[in-house]
Amino acid sequence: MINFANPHLLYLLLIIPVIALLYVWARVSRKLKLKKFGRLDVIERLMPDASRYMPGIKIIIELTAAAFIILAIARPYVEKTDFSGGDEETASGIEVMICFDVSNSMLASSNDDPSGISRLQRSKFILEKLVDKMHNDKVGLIVFAGDAYTQLPITSDYISAKMFINNLNTDMVPTQGTAIGSAIDMAINSFTPDSEFQKAIVLITDGENFEDNAVEEAKRAADAGIQVDVIGVGSGKPMPIPVNGARNEYMRTNTGEEVRTALNEQMAAEIAKAGNGIYIPGSASSAVGELTDQLDKLSKTEYRRTSVPSPASELFPIAIIVALCLLLIDLLLPYSKISWLRNINFFSKN
Repeated sequence: MINFANPHLLYLLLIIPVIALLYVWARVSRKLKLKKFGRLDVIERLMPDASRYMPGIKIIIELTAAAFIILAIARPYVEKTDFSGGDEETASGIEVMICFDVSNSMLASSNDDPSGISRLQRSKFILEKLVDKMHNDKVGLIVFAGDAYTQLPITSDYISAKMFINNLNTDMVPTQGTAIGSAIDMAINSFTPDSEFQKAIVLITDGENFEDNAVEEAKRAADAGIQVDVIGVGSGKPMPIPVNGARNEYMRTNTGEEVRTALNEQMAAEIAKAGNGIYIPGSASSAVGELTDQLDKLSKTEYRRTSVPSPASELFPIAIIVALCLLLIDLLLPYSKISWLRNINFFSKN
């Protein structure tokens, strides 16, 4: 079954028929203008190199290429639902629940430059690298702002996990705020019930908690044998929060004051300490390596699984290749008549 990672982008395909209609209108308009100068059959003899068919062929090729480009950026993939016939194998790993902060403060810069890469993008980069280093572990994803929601139940499907991570944004949770405690509580209840797996919660946030007591929830997780590691993203220097991705427009209070947000490293470190985990600055180049080393300290649990090919395979490279081939053909085709076809009349009467 073919699915799309970014299905909303398929609406861009509506541009194709609009361009086609504009092309038809332009050709009809051209013909009407030529008629003002005389009979079309006479005028066409005065333009021996002008092709009647090549412009139409080229626009069809160009529109088809555009359609394949749109399909490519919509990220098509095939999700396999029949996993029968695979070989049984033994694997060993842990379970990791990722709690990801999607509050508006994550739109602020991750460094001291107000126009630098956002905390959100930096966090997504870190998580994608983390998933790349996983092999037999299971992973799940929870997003939170004022409330917490499960995005991906615990799974070993890393392709789906990376797709969900790639689509993370601050519009996913309607209630703004930073309910870190609620996210940790949900993560505690999201692991495989009655399993012997060693468990860890990876919390990635800017540490600004306004809703609940996250430290108490982290301690509760530790008491249940669940390690809580925290990655803090952002700068200790207060940064403005961009509005709708604009670089020069920032959020303001009702009184017109600019809203600024800073990484609360103290809070993040306290959560990690209460959860028997470690705090890692997200700005560190070694952040992924440090987190991986920490998770590797947990003992692995053996389990049986069916060895199968990847449960999902990307199709966008195929769409890109087809689009590039069509654009190359379009580049080689002229608008005028092809020289070796000039003397051939495909529509002559007997």
